[in-house]
Amino acid sequence: MGLPLSFNDGEVLVLDTSTVININATGRAADIIRLLPFRVVVVDVVSGELDDGQDKGRHDSAKLRALIDSGVITSVSMKEEALDHFEGLVVGPGPETLDDGEAATIAQALAMGARAIIDERKAVRICAKRFPALRLGCTVDLLAHARIAAALGPTAMADAVHRALVQARMNVLPHCMEWVVSLIGNARASTCASLPDHVRREARARS
Repeated sequence: MGLPLSFNDGEVLVLDTSTVININATGRAADIIRLLPFRVVVVDVVSGELDDGQDKGRHDSAKLRALIDSGVITSVSMKEEALDHFEGLVVGPGPETLDDGEAATIAQALAMGARAIIDERKAVRICAKRFPALRLGCTVDLLAHARIAAALGPTAMADAVHRALVQARMNVLPHCMEWVVSLIGNARASTCASLPDHVRREARARS
């Protein structure tokens, strides 16, 4: 089971902070990223955001560091040519600006000619408006990759996605919703607070 992805083998993916948190929450982060036929990078700004979460008892910073140290993910600094994009994304009216991690991820992807992996609708909307040529993806797009489905099997896949929904409150974009509900099943979808109310109601009616 997988979504019809338009990713190309060998692409470079730049992960946003929420994507790192979501993948960590699956409990299979290293397995998942190793299975993907992509080079996966994070900007040091994202690492900094996760470091800030340590004071709140969150462990994603240490988990990311382990993935970097083992070579599964590459940490990069923002390219100089990304800085103007970054500033333009963090300065301005609230509805048209993003947090530092999202802005750095998008700016770096633009500078590298890479694909930005982001989960927030606001960021997707801003990219569509300002950077229509930028290739995007989200956490579920990665989890739905055929290589991961084949290697983990449907039960482990469903458990991994459910953990991301419950523990990380993973945001699911509209094009991924049917896949997620079908994978985890109506019973679990109906009680998953991170899914929209109408999706939970429909799942409850079917279960």
